[in-house]
Amino acid sequence: MYAVIETGGKQYRVESGSVIRVEKLDVPVGEKVVFQRVLMAGGEGEVLAGPEAGKVRVEGTVLGHGKGRKIVVFKYRPKKGYHRKRGHRQLFTEVRVERISVGEDGKGSAAKAGGEGEEARVSEESD
Repeated sequence: MYAVIETGGKQYRVESGSVIRVEKLDVPVGEKVVFQRVLMAGGEGEVLAGPEAGKVRVEGTVLGHGKGRKIVVFKYRPKKGYHRKRGHRQLFTEVRVERISVGEDGKGSAAKAGGEGEEARVSEESD
């Protein structure tokens, strides 16, 4: 089964077990994360989109954080002697998609625990 999720203003096509790099999430390494915005899901001959995609739940584990490769931003004005050179490295979070499940309501109790944000953290309960 696959799903199309949105996080950080970008869309990603994910499958169970895939590793994706998303815009930096404020979640510690090793924590579980639930992606709230599922745009579409499919597999086994059926496609869920629109309101039906709200029943799909995509869970993952944060593998690490890092910086992308450097891009150079160079600005200049011709004939004026104006030159500016800057670099930028975008922060990212690497997430392994653990499970894509279809239930009654994808926004279950774990999603409510995270609050209003785009992604909700899932805390492990120990006995």
